[in-house]
Amino acid sequence: MEPSSPATTATFPAAVEEHETYPPMVSSSLFPLFPFAASTSSAPPAESQWLSNPSFSFDASSLNIPATTSSSLPSPQSHSSDEDTPLQAAPAKYELVPSSPSSDEERGSRRKRSGRRKRKREKERYDGAATSRKAGIRAWAGLETKPAKDYYVDAKGDHDNLAFGSLYRMDVARYRSQNMMEAFGLNHLRFGSSHIDLDSDLDGMDNKVRAGGRYYSAKNAVSERNKGFKHLKIFKGNTSVMLAEDFVPFGTQSLPLKSTTVEQELEESWEDEILRRTREFNKMSRERPHDEKVWLAFAQFQDKVASTQPQKAARLQTTERKISILEKAVELNPDSEELLLCLLKSYGKRDNTETLLTKWEQILTKHPDSSTLWKQYLLLCQGEFSRFKVSEIRKSYVYAVQALSAACTKLCRQDNKSMDSKSSSLVQLEVGLVDIFVNLCRFEWQTGHRELATGLFQAQMEFSLFAPPLYLTTSSKQRLFEHFWNSGGARIGEDGALGWSEWLAKDEESRQKLSMQENSQETETGGWSGWFDPSLGNTETNDLSNKSLEPSLTDGNDAEDLDAEDSPAQDDVESLLKKLGIDVDAESNSEVKDAETWNRWASMELSRDNQQWMPLHENYVGSIHCGDAPSGEDNDQLSRVILFEDVTEFLFSLSSEEARFSLMCQFIDFYGGKISRWTSTNSPSWLDRILSLENITDDILEDLGAVSDVVNKNQSSYSCKYKLESLLGSMCDLSQRPGLMKFLKNAILLLLGVFPRNHILEEAVLVTTQMFTPQENSSSIQTNASRALAKSMLKKDRQDFLLCGIYGRTEAMNGNIEQARKIFDMALLSTEATSEDLRKKVPILYLWYAEMEITVSASRNNSDSMHRAVYILSCLGSNLKYSPFVGPISRLQVLRARQGFKEQIRSSRSAFSCGAINKESVALICSASLFESMTTGCYSGLEVIEETFPMTFSESNNLECEDLWVYYIKMLQKNLNQLNLSRVWPSISRGVHKYPYNPKSYSATLTLSYLYSVSNNLRLTLDKCSQRDPSVITLLFALSFEWGKAGSDNRIHSLFERALADDKLQKSVLLWRCYLAYEAEIVCNSSAARRVFFRAIHACPWSKRLWLDGFQKLGSVLTLKELSDLQEVMRDKELNIRTDIYEILLEEETNT
Repeated sequence: MEPSSPATTATFPAAVEEHETYPPMVSSSLFPLFPFAASTSSAPPAESQWLSNPSFSFDASSLNIPATTSSSLPSPQSHSSDEDTPLQAAPAKYELVPSSPSSDEERGSRRKRSGRRKRKREKERYDGAATSRKAGIRAWAGLETKPAKDYYVDAKGDHDNLAFGSLYRMDVARYRSQNMMEAFGLNHLRFGSSHIDLDSDLDGMDNKVRAGGRYYSAKNAVSERNKGFKHLKIFKGNTSVMLAEDFVPFGTQSLPLKSTTVEQELEESWEDEILRRTREFNKMSRERPHDEKVWLAFAQFQDKVASTQPQKAARLQTTERKISILEKAVELNPDSEELLLCLLKSYGKRDNTETLLTKWEQILTKHPDSSTLWKQYLLLCQGEFSRFKVSEIRKSYVYAVQALSAACTKLCRQDNKSMDSKSSSLVQLEVGLVDIFVNLCRFEWQTGHRELATGLFQAQMEFSLFAPPLYLTTSSKQRLFEHFWNSGGARIGEDGALGWSEWLAKDEESRQKLSMQENSQETETGGWSGWFDPSLGNTETNDLSNKSLEPSLTDGNDAEDLDAEDSPAQDDVESLLKKLGIDVDAESNSEVKDAETWNRWASMELSRDNQQWMPLHENYVGSIHCGDAPSGEDNDQLSRVILFEDVTEFLFSLSSEEARFSLMCQFIDFYGGKISRWTSTNSPSWLDRILSLENITDDILEDLGAVSDVVNKNQSSYSCKYKLESLLGSMCDLSQRPGLMKFLKNAILLLLGVFPRNHILEEAVLVTTQMFTPQENSSSIQTNASRALAKSMLKKDRQDFLLCGIYGRTEAMNGNIEQARKIFDMALLSTEATSEDLRKKVPILYLWYAEMEITVSASRNNSDSMHRAVYILSCLGSNLKYSPFVGPISRLQVLRARQGFKEQIRSSRSAFSCGAINKESVALICSASLFESMTTGCYSGLEVIEETFPMTFSESNNLECEDLWVYYIKMLQKNLNQLNLSRVWPSISRGVHKYPYNPKSYSATLTLSYLYSVSNNLRLTLDKCSQRDPSVITLLFALSFEWGKAGSDNRIHSLFERALADDKLQKSVLLWRCYLAYEAEIVCNSSAARRVFFRAIHACPWSKRLWLDGFQKLGSVLTLKELSDLQEVMRDKELNIRTDIYEILLEEETNT
């Protein structure tokens, strides 16, 4: 029998009753199943009943062991033939530790005797070192005489001890009782502490044993874990079927025996698992060399191996092995972006920055048409603090845009030769090019060069969306665009903007008129009249542009008033320099003496950033300062002029409609416009948008607010006092950006000519019109402005009934319900006279109308609105001609509508299986679901959408499929009190797994889990989501759940640190700003806030807003020298600084 494990062995006294005799053994088994009947010996006493089994006193000498085996064992002690004579005690290998003396007089003599006994024990111990066991072993397990103590202490290191290589099976070591809490794994967090009791008899041990420890000590336990022993693997068993509450099982049946393969797996050590899985991966990579998932799994397994290696050299060796695996994989699959990214990430763990960037450049040279690789390369360059400069990053963006533009041009020519429609590869490449261009604009905006960001957007929108319909080469098109850019004509977003194509037509018309006038004058007067300068002839366009520039500049986008105060006297300048801490004669780099000065400087800098975002025209600035020497403020004005040379390297043409639409939507979203989601949350465009955020956007704030309302409903007012938006601010504060909404309104109205009958643009322009109206005016003025714009748009296109629906929804939001009903009725009645393509969009209009009535019913508790909604949807389901509502419908009409919905959905499922899902089919399913929930119940309505999930979840990047999932979440949130968590949780889990970057997914998950589950389960769910798909969205919702709760500081710190440990999330400015605001304003830990700030600017050196947060929040923490050095570093990194510190000092001096 193998010795029992020390962790589970119980403590038994080694004493046995004296003069005990045992019957002769017949069986050769060492531990018989049944005890033999004792005929000659009396029964043991009551206190020794637990030793009645002969297996505890069996004499090993009675076994018939072969000679080959017995030669390696010590010769057993033979008993005396005389049973009456007591057994002679053999010389004990282990001496008893004597009891401590009871009096002080005995201590002196005890010390003398202990030395002699010690030398004697050492001599006896090592006399039999050649054999594996001494003759006194029976003192441990088979001694018939009761010893003085129930335990022995091994005072010297025994060669048979586990610490020295082996453990004899008959040795009985000293253990303490196993705690039942620890046996069930409830004390598993005490990893560092040993479950074996500490030695209490330290006096009986020498210094060597005390220092080295027993074999169960922590020192030897570590070496045991590293030996590669076979450990037991515990697997989660199959979950049993849910039993009824009134049934209690009487017992459990014994489990069947496992097969040999399972037993081998259970006894597999970590080293064996490494070898086995390596063989499997090698075999799979040989059989499927072009399967990317096999190579990626092989590489991930190397990461798992490296995580178990404490030595740095071993981890580096594993990284080298991973790199060699990925290099082989890339050699076999050279076009795999995932393998290339994984290989480059592995290079980053081994190589320095210079070597890593060189490898990146080599790979980008081979794959210049990969937008994914370019994005990761640019993100890597932005995050290198030591190498970061705005001009250098700008050059990298030039290379990326030009390389991808050339690849797009090549693919477009191939498609034109084949006479096919735009291929998916070209669409994907152009959308990736648009994403990189938008990332460039975000980079320029966040570094403080906001005029350049706006100028880039204006130039690209004009160049790609409003280009003249002429077949031109790239160079000819750019030369023609240069004429437009330098002419001073109004650009997109400015008052009077016509678009490049329209402007060019008017310019050509004005040129022809001017030429005809000159020809007529030459005919009348005759003779040569001198040279003609074309730049002076375009008077109409220049006058129009100059007139349009003036109101846009007065909207707050211009610089400060040009009439500056006179420069102070020399003594005032010297006093300011002294106040700044600068001695002109001695010290030229002293610091400011007041930290509040730097705080005011940061506030002024932030205010100017919000005001000065619109670029100025060169001819307008020149007309103001004509003939004067440029001053400091003049130079600031000139720096806001965006020349053609600043934008020409970033211009490219777009041929696909998807890329053009993406550019338009991202342009509106960039400037804070209210626009519906235009792409899937799994798309790279959405991920880039979320990662680049500096403030929390309005769509995310809406979902965070819903979660906060549920979580803080039962909390104290303290938890509601701190919110993320109050710490960081949000993009909805448009008062700091004057003229922005007017700029957006002008741009969207111009874009409607390029994208006609686009309800996303139409809704955006109506909402923007209401936001553009000054807040101090009454709401009726805002309503009248949007109403007037909607009517003017409908006059241009009376068949655009989706615009009618948007107009009706806008009126309903403003409280004009009867007017909204008239608009919807008019639109539905006019659908019969439209074309077939327009009638396909009718389900969208029906759904909007029904949703409006349900909202009215919920807000006003009006049953008439609910009957109206049922009637509207029954018309869609029955496929009948619409007529205005008269009264509630009958049950027969309800059955007809339900059957009609089923038939229409059944006919559209074939399109679903092919992936052809459009907004009209999604609106039809949502209408059927809404109809069922109102007539039958919420579960019936949910089932309608759940039936489509097997088909829609297969398309993770499809916007329409995600819209269906969002509508499902909306229905869940409306019926929270009627739901059962077990009923809807599987669908929610699948949705969160499929759309992990959608804020609506986490909003529904947190809301339902908080109401029907415990907080710890909810935290585990969020942790699993963050581990599987780390994102800014996941962290924000986890923070919203913990924000302001008592005792949640450690949890919040853990969330921040785990998120920022991810390589990609480390580049998120929003996360760093949240962390800094939390430490500085909530925890009020100045040292931690200082540490977080320096980590933040090191990870995201391009974010000027992050630098200014340090000046505003850490003004009392950082020294004046550090604040001054920070500003110098900002200048060295080429961040755009608009305010000089001398302006603040001059203002202070003037006020005093």
